Amino acid sequence: MALNADVSFTWVGHGTWKARSAKGKEILIDPWVMGNPAAPEMLKTVDKCDLMLITHGHFDHIHDALEIARKTKPTIVCNHEISQWLTSKGLDGEKIIGGNQGGTIEAEGIKVTLVHAEHSCGITEDSGAVVYGGDACGLVIEFENGFTVYFAGDTDVFGDMALIAELGNFNVAFLPIGGFYTMGPERAAKAVSLLGVKTVVPMHFATFPILAGRPDQLQELVGNGVKVLDIKPGDTV
Repeated sequence: MALNADVSFTWVGHGTWKARSAKGKEILIDPWVMGNPAAPEMLKTVDKCDLMLITHGHFDHIHDALEIARKTKPTIVCNHEISQWLTSKGLDGEKIIGGNQGGTIEAEGIKVTLVHAEHSCGITEDSGAVVYGGDACGLVIEFENGFTVYFAGDTDVFGDMALIAELGNFNVAFLPIGGFYTMGPERAAKAVSLLGVKTVVPMHFATFPILAGRPDQLQELVGNGVKVLDIKPGDTV
């Protein structure tokens, strides 16, 4: 099911997505690729990446950022603290744009607004130490043709989703539904109500048994007025 004829999203698995923009830019969101147990083998190689977007610093969203960025040299949009961490690892600081919540960043012709998320954000070093990664964010992504989506990242439901929707002008939301580390279907249903969207793309479910929420559960809760896509890793929408 196409969300927009000129923009496509391919689910790598878990919270990771590859997108192709209206003008053909290759975008990678929350790069957990090579070690992602949900990712199909065909998606575990990233040869081209124009723009990398990172919502927060947990390993299952950032683990392969350094390796992929060294290989493909994308522009990277993330929060300020993660930008500092990436630079400290030797990436080109001129290609890393570290913003913060409420800020809109234009990169590769695409506008990305960092917005609030209810989640933590620690970055695990190779040594096992956890360092401060700033605040977790959601993203409002406006493509070159004006098509706009809300990419929630990892989050619980929160009342200001209504404000994000009012300011963001989108009708598609990518929402985590697995539960345990994020909202599950019941709380995601409230998020759908607050956002007022008509299309929901679920994510962050089924990777591990503990992430038990499923798209059909959310569909039942939100009713027929909202389309919840029932997807699997490797699917393109």
